[in-house]
Amino acid sequence: MSATPTRHGWRTPTAVLICGGLILTVAMGIRHGFGLFLQPMSADLHWGRETFALAIAVQNLVWGATQPFAGMLADKYGTARVVIVGALLYALGLVAMAHATTPVMLVLTSGVLIGVGLSGVTFSVISGVLGRSFPPEKRSMVLGISAAAGSFGQFAMLPLTQWLLSNVGWYGALLLLAAVGLLMAPLAAALVEKRAGHAHAFAQSAGEAMREALSHKGYLLLTSGFFVCGFQVVFIGVHLPAYLADRGMAAHVAVTALMLIGLFNIIGTYSTGWLGSRVPKKYILSAIYFGRSVVIALFFLLPLSAGTVYAFAVALGLLWLSTVPPTNTLVAQLFGVRYLAMLSGFTFFSHQIGSFLGAWLGGKLFDETGSYDIVWWLAIALGVVAGLLNLPIDERAVKRTLATAV
Repeated sequence: MSATPTRHGWRTPTAVLICGGLILTVAMGIRHGFGLFLQPMSADLHWGRETFALAIAVQNLVWGATQPFAGMLADKYGTARVVIVGALLYALGLVAMAHATTPVMLVLTSGVLIGVGLSGVTFSVISGVLGRSFPPEKRSMVLGISAAAGSFGQFAMLPLTQWLLSNVGWYGALLLLAAVGLLMAPLAAALVEKRAGHAHAFAQSAGEAMREALSHKGYLLLTSGFFVCGFQVVFIGVHLPAYLADRGMAAHVAVTALMLIGLFNIIGTYSTGWLGSRVPKKYILSAIYFGRSVVIALFFLLPLSAGTVYAFAVALGLLWLSTVPPTNTLVAQLFGVRYLAMLSGFTFFSHQIGSFLGAWLGGKLFDETGSYDIVWWLAIALGVVAGLLNLPIDERAVKRTLATAV
């Protein structure tokens, strides 16, 4: 029997994909603009860069730590409920962040509240419902399309965020972004799942599924490599605007660069989703990590100009979140989709530990040394390590007695 739930009425797989994609567009679009708030908030509130960087680092860590639990709740009680709660917490966190007047308040609002909210409206939870809505041969492509939707959010919402910062300031921008974030809640209506009884001939609890995954060498290698993805993208996303400003580049160069990353990541994530059903996913992931190291090294070592910034953004955009479709598809391929949101959520936790270090170390080492050089070199070296970690992964599905194909 299939583990795929019965879809009824207007909640077709296509509707699930569209609404899930729109949720990711809004959630990731707002989140990718946080780096634009670093300088104005730090200047107005008289904080060093480490303060804002720490808050964003905590956000990523909390997001990752709560993601497996959000995934487990979505697998058990339904994705729609988790998305609604996540959207409300996300919006509340943005409003509270606007009223933060101390470093502790900033950590509790932009760090903890928004971090928990993000766990309910982003890739792992949405990937779970998509994985259960589409057959195995379409999963890689569908997850690629959903990841591209998150990338489109970065491309489409960064100009809005910059316009709001320029016209209503960071306080007004956060309040208006909170209103935009509330739009995710009604979209959850399409994600309601009607399960066809106990469709699994293989009875397995969430705890058993987690222990099975943690004893699988390939899953551990995949999860370890995903740590590096988080380190690289969050360091660059949070600190690139400040890095370019320090080098005398106009603010619009950083905004354009982040937009280009988002735009070309649409191509990158769609492409890896398409390739995932044709090429071993471990080779796709290794190529992405090795490619990032080359791109970052060239950007860091070549003379800086608007042209090199834009070339860097285009190249990095193709590799930005393109790790997500093959990573989540490989988790489904190894263990099935029953606990996909939870297992991909744990993998994402590793990603967010890397995100925490990328955001926080960027601010801390800059405040201590006046330079981002050490973190750039770390990003390059870690990309090589991640590329090597993914090569030996065994992609064969786990064999279970009485297990059904999922």
